Amino acid sequence: MLHFPKWKIILVALVSLAGFIWSAPNLLPQETADRMPSWLQPVSLGLDLQGGSYLLLEVDTGYVVREHLNSLVESIRTTLRKEKAKYADLGLLGKDAVKVRILDAAERERVRTELRRLDPDATFEMTEDGLATYRYTEQALNARIGAAVEQSIEIVRRRVDEMGTREPSIQRQGVDRIVVQLPGVKDPDRIKALLGKTAKLTFHMVDDSTSAEEAQRGRIPPGSVLLPSVESDRGMPGAYVVKKRVEVGGDMLTDAQATFQDGRPVVSFKFSAAGGKKFGEATREGVGKQLAIVLDDKVISAPRVNEPILGGSGIISGGFSVVQAKDLSLLLRAGALPAPLNVLEERTVGPDLGADSIRAGAIASALGLILVVIFMVVIYGTLGLLANVALVLNIVFLMALLSILGATLTLPGIAGIVLTMGMAVDANVLIYERMREESRSGRPLLSAVRAGFDRAFATILDANLTHMIAALLLYGFGTGPIKGFAVTLGIGIATSLFTATMITRLMVEIWIAWRRPKALPL
Repeated sequence: MLHFPKWKIILVALVSLAGFIWSAPNLLPQETADRMPSWLQPVSLGLDLQGGSYLLLEVDTGYVVREHLNSLVESIRTTLRKEKAKYADLGLLGKDAVKVRILDAAERERVRTELRRLDPDATFEMTEDGLATYRYTEQALNARIGAAVEQSIEIVRRRVDEMGTREPSIQRQGVDRIVVQLPGVKDPDRIKALLGKTAKLTFHMVDDSTSAEEAQRGRIPPGSVLLPSVESDRGMPGAYVVKKRVEVGGDMLTDAQATFQDGRPVVSFKFSAAGGKKFGEATREGVGKQLAIVLDDKVISAPRVNEPILGGSGIISGGFSVVQAKDLSLLLRAGALPAPLNVLEERTVGPDLGADSIRAGAIASALGLILVVIFMVVIYGTLGLLANVALVLNIVFLMALLSILGATLTLPGIAGIVLTMGMAVDANVLIYERMREESRSGRPLLSAVRAGFDRAFATILDANLTHMIAALLLYGFGTGPIKGFAVTLGIGIATSLFTATMITRLMVEIWIAWRRPKALPL
């Protein structure tokens, strides 16, 4: 008899049981599978199988640079006012620099040190006539842009997660682009609107030293800006002169929820401890004045502060609908994008097309399986039938591992499964042919079987190792569909190696012990 240790028998039994348990949800209806525990879920279908939306977004890198330069301008203005130094010509110089002129020669040396400290990433120079310039290198700007793109990816992921989208794919492409795939999404326009909205929320004091009408005629006080209100989007005139200084930023929000006040949809918000303190100080100093709530450079509302708001929470009301209030609260919870996102490409795959893809993939898989089964039975008889049983178990293990890993199955993934079927029986072919050669050389039955498994193992391992290296390279250097193919191919290689060397050998041993044949049925 062949020697097959008990620990291997137990291992095969446990692995087979686990494979059937974790692959079983893939046979259940979607409604039933959704009620299963989180650790026992079916394989998620990709965009090409269940339909959904594909978006290619581009981060506005020019905005990132301008925002950083404008922030430096405000820091310079604050510093010079604090030092009580006279200055002029404060503003941008080209696309990568900021300039300011110190008027009093006696003050230049005094403020030089303070100005140099403002941004260590910029080269600072001051001429004899008092013209100070900050200039950024291309490397420094690229670092800012890279950080903004990474932050944008994280914010997009938060917004998608807040919408409850299952198994989204969000990846960086190139220097400034983001690929978003949302399987099963039925309202791509709303998704596009939510992802493209910057959602930068800030609180400013309204400048009551002038009116919006005077500002529209060009009389805007220094340090203030004229911003339109949301009423202008509804065809109504509306604008506010607000101070550029940000009293509190939306990055200090800890929560935002859509609710109702006096029967109208509003958004309630809550600050962190530090944000609540700043908000309290701002409202304490601004009692009797208007506080402008600005979202993406538009004033949502500008309520008058009657008393200090010390609780760290408040209400945003702006004539919202229920959906608008929910969307705004979602955006505020997820955080603001560091720069606007431009939609470069948009594709929508309908569920009917996805169903056709599933049907075509199922037909291809079934046809491949049937042809392989027939071939093995015709060529190798009973042992071919045992190889077919191992092949079915191999598919079970493959689906179970995909479910455990939370992988997303796509059309290229189905191609990887079909390829795995051929590779799974390829190992059995090597074993059986080796058995046939050993039997023809005069070896007895048991010796030929043992030699077939032992001597074919090196060849099987070498073939599967080279395939695994190819799968790893495809996964490492490929994108999207190529990675899906590499995942199923890699997992299929591992499962086929296990079924060929462990399960097939166990079944052959059981069959020999039961039937006690005189010769190999090849």
